[in-house]
Amino acid sequence: MIKSSLQHISKEHAKDHIDATEGPHICLTVTDTGSGIEPHHLQKIFEPFFTTKPVGKGTGLGLATVYGIVKQHRGWIEVNSTVGVGSTFTVLFPKSAIMFESNENDEFSFADLMGSETILVVEDEISVRNLMYRSLTHYGYNVIAANNGRQALSIWQEKSHSIDLLLTDMVMPEGITGRELAAQLLADKPNLKVIYTSGYSEEIQKGGLIDADNFISKPFNPTALAQNIRKKLDQNTAA
Repeated sequence: MIKSSLQHISKEHAKDHIDATEGPHICLTVTDTGSGIEPHHLQKIFEPFFTTKPVGKGTGLGLATVYGIVKQHRGWIEVNSTVGVGSTFTVLFPKSAIMFESNENDEFSFADLMGSETILVVEDEISVRNLMYRSLTHYGYNVIAANNGRQALSIWQEKSHSIDLLLTDMVMPEGITGRELAAQLLADKPNLKVIYTSGYSEEIQKGGLIDADNFISKPFNPTALAQNIRKKLDQNTAA
């Protein structure tokens, strides 16, 4: 069951829910009669790549993507679930934030986000890599994809002259991190633009390893990705 409503969030309610804000909100409620969620899983369901499904049956990015989109619009999600009965997801957006975001997004048309540059995408999770590829080619970019740092280095040897931006995950298999990969490519091409991605944004930011203008946290929506890419490519300074 899906329903929408207007709700006024009290000061007391806001104190009891992280990310919640006081005042008028637009509320979207989704209720199912499924198997419910085990209590020990509730605190993990929005983590990127967390899934209880068998290998190959799920990526663990569905709820994480929803959470990211809601957060970008200054909202939050509340969940109530009973095993064997079902779950209720309540999504709340401040009315003022909805109006603000609507006006802000009007500044970015599809044409504003388009480009013809070549982007090297390095991501070991196939579903995320495919999402990046589809999103960026949709905006006109020439995308070359690699599933780890070693494969990216091999591609670089042949096509470094044509690559304008590196979009790389921070944590990858095969012994080369995104940071290490970027360092090698920048040593060869100092004017290369770089954007890092990670599902562990808080830990990386606390470590001071990245700057706000060259990092996008997972999960992200295609428009946010395109905005970050276009902004970085339009910068005159080196990455």
